[in-house]
Amino acid sequence: MNGLANMAHGFGPLLLGMALAPPLALLAACLSRRLRRHALALLWLAPLPALAAALLVIGGAPSAFELPALQISLFLDTPGAMLLAVAALLWIAASITALAEMRGKPNAERFAVCWLLTLTGSLGVFIAADLLTFYLVYALVSIPAFGLIAHDGEAASRRAGGVFIAFTVLGEAFLLMGFVLLAVGEASGSVQIRDVMAALPSSPWRGTALLLVITGFGMKIGLVPLHGWMPLAYTVAPIPAAAVLSGAAVKAGVIGLIRFLPFDAAVQGWGDVLVAFGFISAFYGVAIGITQHDPKAVLAYSSISQMGVIAAVLGMGLSAADTGTMLDVAFYAAHHVLVKGALFLTVGVAAVTSGRRLWLVLLLALVLSLSLGGLPLTGGALAKLAVKAPLGDGTAGTLATISAAGTTLLMLHFLHRVARGSSQDVRAAATAWLTLPWLGMTLASLLIPWLLYPATGGTVADALTLSALNEALWPVLAGAALGPGLWLWGKRLPRVPVGDIVVAQEAAFRASYPLGAAFERMDLRLRQWPAAGLSLLTVALILAAAVSAR
Repeated sequence: MNGLANMAHGFGPLLLGMALAPPLALLAACLSRRLRRHALALLWLAPLPALAAALLVIGGAPSAFELPALQISLFLDTPGAMLLAVAALLWIAASITALAEMRGKPNAERFAVCWLLTLTGSLGVFIAADLLTFYLVYALVSIPAFGLIAHDGEAASRRAGGVFIAFTVLGEAFLLMGFVLLAVGEASGSVQIRDVMAALPSSPWRGTALLLVITGFGMKIGLVPLHGWMPLAYTVAPIPAAAVLSGAAVKAGVIGLIRFLPFDAAVQGWGDVLVAFGFISAFYGVAIGITQHDPKAVLAYSSISQMGVIAAVLGMGLSAADTGTMLDVAFYAAHHVLVKGALFLTVGVAAVTSGRRLWLVLLLALVLSLSLGGLPLTGGALAKLAVKAPLGDGTAGTLATISAAGTTLLMLHFLHRVARGSSQDVRAAATAWLTLPWLGMTLASLLIPWLLYPATGGTVADALTLSALNEALWPVLAGAALGPGLWLWGKRLPRVPVGDIVVAQEAAFRASYPLGAAFERMDLRLRQWPAAGLSLLTVALILAAAVSAR
């Protein structure tokens, strides 16, 4: 144990400093036309140093690295290390799938560049220690992802990419203003995250800064009503891109809330706001998700629901000044990274699989899907157990339990849609390039939560008690009991378009076109009668003067 601690102390900062070096080196290689063609084949290597740095920190001492000349500071603690480790694993698996899907396509090189930029930001947000570095890598998580979403240039992809960028720019504008207020509230002028957060409770800008920060990160995690970009983007993005965006990239918002909420000082009002919007999102995602037919859209609304639960847990911790909530949420989110990434890869594998192979794919997908609902003996049961303490046994705990039943129903609907979309060719089978990353992520989703859970302070024995198994089982059974009803009467549900609120806003905007034309015609007619207009203005002024004289 001491040897491992010494190794972590010696190699931790070095690996942390190297975490972003491979993707940046590959980006530099892309400047050469000759080397650019080989970048796609090496994408899966880029996250390896970040994974190694995370493994040395989990359950141990934090690691730090600084480059004063470039004003860059990096820091990695256990919550960040959990998320960094699983995000790196997902990026590795998805990179192999991307290699299979994009090989030979005309835009493969452009896709690789956008992939590397997004990868750099996705890993960087978990280790950034100052405001400037965090804002830079946070922007890299989002803006280059436009190239992953709109990669094929189709109208639907461009539309989804445009909506995504609009939300991204607006969210980052909120964050920029919030970060400025955080920096102003720190008297010594430090921009280290730990310093500005220590000064926040006494800052005169505390309320405004929290509003801006919560709104900015709320857009990233898709809190209702700031969620419209998520289903649009995930539905049109290619499978590997949707996997990393839904699993890893969206966790930039989660780590942002972990880093920039003052958990050591109770803030009841803002905690209540997060709880309210969190549970609204949790149930809204289920309600809209069961109306969807595209399995990727179902997964997108599932993410909205799961991110809502995370927001509610964070709100409860913020209200109670419970610093342990950060680690609990990190574990819950880490499980979501693994499972959601594996399920998106499942969609790609199932689409080209049939026969007995399809049944194996669906069986493993069933276990993963029910894991999101908290199925006993899965990582999902551990995730629910980890956030049980912050949620408590009151209203919040009850709503979370009902939400788990809703998630079970939604994920059974997802499996139904996946099975309907499978290949009809009896000889169809996924290639090894698709199967192996999917199988690796599936096994990781089943095993890694059990390895990470002790780092939260809990014990595996806690999850194996009869009371814990029973508490985890009944919401899953309740959700499963509703499944047949959904399959029988689901056709009667209203067809909600993917993007729901965004689609409604677009329709309202289009409906305003005739109104604009009517105003233009009125303006043209008035401009044809300048004398009448001048006379009317004169009469109005005379009447106003007469009234005021009285």
